[in-house]
Amino acid sequence: MFLIVLGLLLWSGAHLFKRLAPARRAAMGEAGRKSLAITMVVGIVLMVLGYRMADGAVFWGRSPALVGINNLLMLLAVYLFAASGMKTAIARKMRHPMLAGVKVWALAHLLVNGDAPSFVLFGGMLVWAVVEMIVINRAEPEWTPPPVVPMRKEIMALVGTLVVYGVIAGIHTALGYPTFG
Repeated sequence: MFLIVLGLLLWSGAHLFKRLAPARRAAMGEAGRKSLAITMVVGIVLMVLGYRMADGAVFWGRSPALVGINNLLMLLAVYLFAASGMKTAIARKMRHPMLAGVKVWALAHLLVNGDAPSFVLFGGMLVWAVVEMIVINRAEPEWTPPPVVPMRKEIMALVGTLVVYGVIAGIHTALGYPTFG
């Protein structure tokens, strides 16, 4: 589980760096952007490798009810990511739709994966998203919602959600994690 924790620390540190040390981040310029992006990618790779290698206590397993709830929450999480990018109506009502999507994603995965490595990985990502929201809100207390977008973008976000969800489900199934039970 060391790799999971190391990956979480790299991911979280790279994301929080801009808010916790803004002058230092600004001084890094464009080169800083690249190094932080590389740090985040390395963090993801470590989390994935660590999770696949990790072993730990199992507190509960998958059940049809939890799988169904997970799938509905995952649809919401993917939509929140799409809404954030497309600046849809829900992005005008909530300040952090992408971070909210991470929180929903983490919760959904905690529901169906009741083992210690999942608590570390998905619980860690949930904690990061909460901390990130708090730090952003403190650093930038004022928020202006994005402007209204055409209905076409709302529909594109919904269609994109279904397509991306289908791809995610296919990848999970191909890796041996049956999405639908």
